[in-house]
Amino acid sequence: MSTTIAAISTGNAPGGIGVIRISGDNAVKIADEVFECRDGTSLTDLGGYRAKFGSIVIDGKRQDDAVALVFRAPKSYTGEDVAEISVHGGLLSVQKTLDAVFAAGAAPAGAGEFTKRAFLNGKMDLTQAESVADIISAEGEEELKASIGALHGRLSRSINAVLEKLLDSSATMAAWVDYPDEEIPELESDELEKTLTFCKNELNSLLESYDKGQTIRSGVDTVIAGRPNVGKSSLMNMLTGTDKSIVTHIEGTTRDIVEENVRLGGIVLHLKDTAGLRESGDVVENIGIEKAYRALDNAQLVLAVFDSSESLTDEDRELINRCSGKLAVAVINKTDLETSADTDIIKKAFEKTVFISAKNDEGLAELENAVTSLLGVADFDSSAPLLANLRQKQHCESALSCINEALDGVSLGVTYDAINVMLDAAADELLSLTGKKANAEVVNNIFSKFCVGK
Repeated sequence: MSTTIAAISTGNAPGGIGVIRISGDNAVKIADEVFECRDGTSLTDLGGYRAKFGSIVIDGKRQDDAVALVFRAPKSYTGEDVAEISVHGGLLSVQKTLDAVFAAGAAPAGAGEFTKRAFLNGKMDLTQAESVADIISAEGEEELKASIGALHGRLSRSINAVLEKLLDSSATMAAWVDYPDEEIPELESDELEKTLTFCKNELNSLLESYDKGQTIRSGVDTVIAGRPNVGKSSLMNMLTGTDKSIVTHIEGTTRDIVEENVRLGGIVLHLKDTAGLRESGDVVENIGIEKAYRALDNAQLVLAVFDSSESLTDEDRELINRCSGKLAVAVINKTDLETSADTDIIKKAFEKTVFISAKNDEGLAELENAVTSLLGVADFDSSAPLLANLRQKQHCESALSCINEALDGVSLGVTYDAINVMLDAAADELLSLTGKKANAEVVNNIFSKFCVGK
């Protein structure tokens, strides 16, 4: 009999409703002790996928109106009996209900324990379980789509297709090697090579999309840089849609780094608006300028801002030099004014150049296209199977290495028993990726990163 666990499954903030989730052999019985059906029936008599309206009763007193839902094993999220009690979303009301559930016999759920039970009970594999956490933390639209795709098994199906071919070939070779006197047809080397090439191409495709996927999932550390008064703060405000940064005509207004996350073209930019790059006699401003240079050097993406209404300065040229070799978009601002800058110099120095008027909110679509193209995600297909994290990538790389060794072995005429060892090693890596052979330490580490209640 499994321990019955419970936790608050909604956010730790006031809301319309708060949900207490209970899972385990005694889930419905425990819920029945704190929930009184308004029609006088018992939750223990309720079938799966049914709901009742009633009240939370603590120490014989009705505390709050509530709705209870019952899910019966194995057709529940965790694969166990599950009860969910929804009460009004005040923090005190939710916590008092949870305390009553604990008093009735439930134990506090650990981080990710509901999803961990779903995995252990065969409701999902490890890649799908990891996608649950990714869905919760998703900030960008494409990231959310990719995570939902993983939850629906896109990556699992791709891995399993490779795994099935490896295991079929391994079984055929093992039977032929172990039972030479039986009339078992030998696996032809051409057929084996074809199978291994398919597996290699599938894994290569997954690995090639990993970096783009990480850009979508993790976002991009982005710095807005430029000399004073070129419109860096105005660009920050245009991207955020708020007055995040102070905008004045006075040089040196921005002295510290202003940070914000924004969504642009389906990806998240971790934006930093920095102090204007110039020589200054102001001690405080100089600290901000030093921070700006450090942020620029460490950024994954630079939005280098120039003033189209003024000739290029030494500070502009220094910025151009510092952007050399980095992923950077030249943003030529103030197109609402007469052009004086030598924009050809800027265009030659940057792979992508866009013209905007931050003051008039013009040029955002062009900037979005430039950024997504430069990052290589303009044609990103969130419906394709994607490796979500470094753990999955490492297993995929190890499996591919074993397959490449097997292909080399086939071309060199290595015996089937030796090649079979390589295939078994590749299969083990893929089984670990999906969790079918993952050890307890790995599983516990994965779910320890989940929030409690999921």
